[in-house]
Amino acid sequence: QVQLVESGGGLVQAGGSLKLSCAASGNIFSINAMGWYRQAPGKQRELVALLPTGGGTQYADSVKGRSTISRDNAKNTVYLQMDSLKPEDTAVYYCNAFVIVIGSYGRDYWGQGTQVTVSS
Repeated sequence: QVQLVESGGGLVQAGGSLKLSCAASGNIFSINAMGWYRQAPGKQRELVALLPTGGGTQYADSVKGRSTISRDNAKNTVYLQMDSLKPEDTAVYYCNAFVIVIGSYGRDYWGQGTQVTVSS
């Protein structure tokens, strides 16, 4: 019913930048919070940045000051601008959204993930 499709991952040198995008589509009535999580090999998935509908962004300490989350509500799209990338930012990045489906209830949806690799 709802799909989240990420794009923008890739290979970048340390110090470089990437901008991730995630577009939600389907039987969407409304979207509450949208955010980005990441999972590195052998580690648990962790929150990178969160942006509720009413504002009030939240960032992981490890990316604070280097990343900016934003969203285009008209396009049901959330973005993550990442600057000054470090090798430890290497992970699969997942988009998350709490979506209220038309005629149904709300729940969390996840994208398929996009690989970000930062070389030293």
